[in-house]
Amino acid sequence: MTRSRCAQACSALLLVALAAGCSDGTGDPARPGADHVAPTVVSSLPIPDATDVATNSNVSATFSEAMDPTTVTAATFTLAKGSSSVSGTVSAEGLAATLHPDVELLPGALYVATISTAAEDEAGNALAAAYTWSFTTGFTADTTPPSVTSTDPIDGAEDIALAAAVTVTFSEAMDPVTLTATTFTLMDGATAIAGDVTFTGVTATFSPSVELSADTLYTVSITTGARDVAGNGLAAQVDWSFTTLTELDMEPPTVRLVHPEDAATDVLINRSVTATFSEAVNPASLEGNFTLEAPDASAVAGAVTTVGNQATFAPLEELAPDTAYKATLTTGVEDLAGNALAVGFSWTFTTGTRSARGPDAVLLGRAGDFAILSKSGIDSVPASVITGDIGVSPIDQTAITGFSLTADATNVFSTSDQITGQVFAADFASPTPSNLTTAVSDMQTAYTDAAGRPTPDETELGSGEIGGLTLAPGLYKWGTGVSISTDVTLDGGADDVWIFQIAGDITQASGTRVNLTGGALPQHVFWQTFGQLMIGTTAHFEGIALCQTAIVLRTGASVNGRLLAQTAVTLDQSTVTQPAE
Repeated sequence: MTRSRCAQACSALLLVALAAGCSDGTGDPARPGADHVAPTVVSSLPIPDATDVATNSNVSATFSEAMDPTTVTAATFTLAKGSSSVSGTVSAEGLAATLHPDVELLPGALYVATISTAAEDEAGNALAAAYTWSFTTGFTADTTPPSVTSTDPIDGAEDIALAAAVTVTFSEAMDPVTLTATTFTLMDGATAIAGDVTFTGVTATFSPSVELSADTLYTVSITTGARDVAGNGLAAQVDWSFTTLTELDMEPPTVRLVHPEDAATDVLINRSVTATFSEAVNPASLEGNFTLEAPDASAVAGAVTTVGNQATFAPLEELAPDTAYKATLTTGVEDLAGNALAVGFSWTFTTGTRSARGPDAVLLGRAGDFAILSKSGIDSVPASVITGDIGVSPIDQTAITGFSLTADATNVFSTSDQITGQVFAADFASPTPSNLTTAVSDMQTAYTDAAGRPTPDETELGSGEIGGLTLAPGLYKWGTGVSISTDVTLDGGADDVWIFQIAGDITQASGTRVNLTGGALPQHVFWQTFGQLMIGTTAHFEGIALCQTAIVLRTGASVNGRLLAQTAVTLDQSTVTQPAE
């Protein structure tokens, strides 16, 4: 019997025993409603098998439920180098625990961290098995402060649901013990809103304990008490605000998009299943209500995560080849206001035999309908050449300059001699405004998704200089900017994926190229940057740019991909060609 099947069988036997009023294993009769589930470690930092870990790094773990802090101590949470123990102190709060070594770790050394079965949850349930992981240090300490790379809701957002949670994504892994309702606050004027903070990957979530008030301005703050795993705090407090809906949300959510699509064939066997809703849904409501079934109706084991209005089911193992699967969303799925799906939703797809390297692709939703999409303007020094649609929202058409636009008779779109496609703006006739609102929301979700992907394959590669390198498919992360001073090559197959997480700017030197080889496709290359993307004179860029700030193409620069910017896009006799899907 496999370990997972054994665990399922044991759990089933325990449930039968408890239902019969038998002992729960402590010698006491089982109490209805009592917690008898053993906690588990759901993530750890440094990540298992990590290399080049900062020598001043702390070690942390996040559990599946709140732990009894008196049982998570230096005696039950240990760190060792070979047979030598590392002395330190342990702080535990809620779901998280962090071990702080008393001295800096040795460079180039292998360390093993262990959490023993003496660690218990608040109900007294111990870990079912000791949790052990290892990592290898690098040769330097980390002295760089972390930064905030994205927020949801974004600063200035309006019409936010009254039951909304607030998320923030950081430039690097954070010490989860330092992310609390004290360092991550939500305020209504001078009144603090009660709530809980959880952390996974590089994303922290504040879940209010009460429903927010309608038509109210709220301010969110992350204080300098929030620290990375090396103990560096934010350089300065980060504040932003949003406004809630003016009316109660009574509309049920709907399923807007699914991936793979219904009836899709030849689906990769090592990819996730995703549903995009008409609005954000309550993550807790997805548990057991977003399922995947094999042909024999057996459930596929997997984990469900959410980003914005997108929910993803990630199978724990590769799917079987040449097999039909059925995904289902039940009416137990609810939006943040508690409105449930009006009807259940199911779709099917059939796998092929192929798998792919790298992470799951970032789903663009309706943002993928545009070659260029911007929130604050698109400017061209004529004549640029664009193949694909362009759009701006919430700004109006006056922010599209240099294109000599000609309005269509319907005023739904405009055209330009520089564009093989159509131009859309928020002040055009219906349905353009609502379509653009959806596209911009999907752009933000895609950015947040890309920024929050955990467990990078490479961190700080080349200290940010990737010119001259050949990069395999994977997830790459930098806490600073990235420079492309000479040609860089992305080598992989047509199904492979690259995601680049960049906390600073991307600066590509004039005359250089991003080259794709081996069949790699630009629609599977995602450049997520908190700073600007600046493509030099006559330089050539490949991939999807997901940019928090500006995108600037110098004279004669060209892009094979999409430019999706939270602020402005500037072209100077440039060429932008959307990928052929």
